[in-house]
Amino acid sequence: MMIQENISLKPFNTFGVDASARFFAEVNSVEELTETLKSSNTQTLKLFLGGGSNLLLTKDFEGLAIRLNLKGITEEIINDNEILVTAKAGENWHQFVMFCLEKNYGGLENLSLIPGNVGTSPMQNIGAYGTEIKDVFESCKVLNLKTLELETLNSEQCRFGYRDSIFKQEGKGKYVILEVTFRLTTKTHRIDVEYGAIQSELENLGIINPTIQDVSRAVINIRQSKLPDPKEIGNAGSFFKNPTIPLAQYETLKLKFENIPGYPNGDFVKVPAGWLIEQCGWKGKQIGNVASHKLQALVIINATGNATGKEIFDFSTMIIDSVKEKYGIELEREVNII
Repeated sequence: MMIQENISLKPFNTFGVDASARFFAEVNSVEELTETLKSSNTQTLKLFLGGGSNLLLTKDFEGLAIRLNLKGITEEIINDNEILVTAKAGENWHQFVMFCLEKNYGGLENLSLIPGNVGTSPMQNIGAYGTEIKDVFESCKVLNLKTLELETLNSEQCRFGYRDSIFKQEGKGKYVILEVTFRLTTKTHRIDVEYGAIQSELENLGIINPTIQDVSRAVINIRQSKLPDPKEIGNAGSFFKNPTIPLAQYETLKLKFENIPGYPNGDFVKVPAGWLIEQCGWKGKQIGNVASHKLQALVIINATGNATGKEIFDFSTMIIDSVKEKYGIELEREVNII
């Protein structure tokens, strides 16, 4: 392990933004991570890099960027229908999901093809097609950056919410996630095909009684049909959270905008951010090097490959302003802004 200077972070963020780090290190073990932290100035800013899929670099990073390359997967049988599967933080998320499906472990199939690494999955409680990390999360091992001691946090301690967790709130900057343990099924699986277009995609595939592998295949097909591949065009997936507004506000908006979709949850309603953005005329719109994707308005892309982080951030601000002006709803960015 060695600390390098003035290293480009372009290969380490899926937007493909060319920003640099004043210092950079890649660690392959907890021991190397601890050694790196001990050898660096305690006042130096730290940026921990996973898959770079939820990151927007708006400027050069003047501190120490640490790429977590921790690898390994272990399994522990709990009973005849449950197993604990633990993956190190540096494992690619989709490859980990495929590993579980090959062994017929159920619970992660609806989360297929989500970009990024395992270590960042609990941070924003990643979710898709009716499933969130919290549904199968058992615990995670973390390094306390103040004490440099290992701790284990359970689901309750992680305080999961919609695209939220302790790691984005009071625990931000306090912990580094080293590994995550999931409680999955081995025999009796819960098949969830009610959300989105999964059922219709299964019908297109001629599947009546789907397996967890079939659900994964359907999810992959849907995502590939409407979401750009970060390897081909720079993006960070969904750029904004779906806003949740009070029921009274939604009912008022419904009087003016009859077609506004909403998903009730008690006294609140979740409104699709993609729909709001599209209604404001942003779908497929390009300004300079940045655009809203032509098939999914929720995704901002580095259209030319030459966009700076500031250009992308400014583009997102224009979207936020236009949605707020038309609907009175303020969108919240889902990506981590540096």
